[in-house]
Amino acid sequence: MPAIRHPVFFYCNASGTQKGTLTAVNPKCTGSSVFSWYKWNDVSKSFSIFIKTDNGVSASTSNNLDEGGYKVDITGASGCDTSLVAWIVMDKVPIAEASLAQQLCYRIALDGRAESVVKTFYYRDPTNAAVISMNNELTFLWSSTPSSIIPFPSVNIDPVIGRPPLDDVTYKLEVSTLGCKNQASFFYESIHVKADADVVPVSGEAPLEVVFTNKSVRGTIFEWDFGDKTKSSLENPEPHIYNKPGRYYPKLKIESDLHCLDSVRLDSIYVEPSSLAIPNAFSPDDDGYNDRFIVKATSLRYLNVEIFSRSGLKVYGFTGEGERLKSWEGWDGKVNNSSIEARPGIYFYIIRALGWDDIRYDSKEYRGFLYLYR
Repeated sequence: MPAIRHPVFFYCNASGTQKGTLTAVNPKCTGSSVFSWYKWNDVSKSFSIFIKTDNGVSASTSNNLDEGGYKVDITGASGCDTSLVAWIVMDKVPIAEASLAQQLCYRIALDGRAESVVKTFYYRDPTNAAVISMNNELTFLWSSTPSSIIPFPSVNIDPVIGRPPLDDVTYKLEVSTLGCKNQASFFYESIHVKADADVVPVSGEAPLEVVFTNKSVRGTIFEWDFGDKTKSSLENPEPHIYNKPGRYYPKLKIESDLHCLDSVRLDSIYVEPSSLAIPNAFSPDDDGYNDRFIVKATSLRYLNVEIFSRSGLKVYGFTGEGERLKSWEGWDGKVNNSSIEARPGIYFYIIRALGWDDIRYDSKEYRGFLYLYR
């Protein structure tokens, strides 16, 4: 008795006019064979409805087939006779519906409906005509455009998006059965907010001017906390000046028209402590290297420099704060800013200063000797 196989082929009968196609080849040998096609007869419980015969071919195709069972008897060379059985079943497009179930400031929930129209498929065991049933498997996948909103398709029919999108997005539900697919989608207009800002610069000496650039999304009410007990409610505040050395932790809180809230801790800001570095020699010979006696100062509010010759004659003096202090270029080796060059040799300095952190630099450590080379 030849072996009988009975695979099941699924077609999606979306229009109601779908037909099937089967192609048979002789699994036992190659070359020409005779292919005789029959359809299952539910009355006689056998393949008794003749369809056609193809002679002298290596493969045979039967088109325009309705739902049901089909058998092809294949007659070939000696020992190559066999029969093949297959079933064609028609599926219908499943139900797919997609909508928004819940919208909150901090999350959204999607509502999906997926249902197969054909719940169960039936076909016959060709050996004994017994009815065999097969459940119509149903699967579903959520996706989004842009895809970054749902980076990996969700197999939950009612997913919750814990990090809701800042941009508008299209959500799509794809429903698949054994033979058909359907999809539904909806457009979601975002209401969600995000607090964000650029901070430039984040370090420097006092007084440090810092620019805060608002990059928040959907905020209409703003609260800037600069970390130094000062605040602003402007969308883009004026540049903020940090006078005191130290580290500051600014924050930004925002609120939307729909009262959605968000906050962010911005980059910390470091204002360098005051310091003095005093050289002990310089050579004002215009070679571009070490031409001026200049105090390397950080975060100073006030600076006073006096320089004397060994005989006690004052040859240079400077007092400055603010912009004058910042633009100070040091002593160029000229006597009291004249055109007279001071002689090479040892000089005595007295430096007094006040840092933005209120540290005073006026002790004996800031009195000393320097050497002028020419």
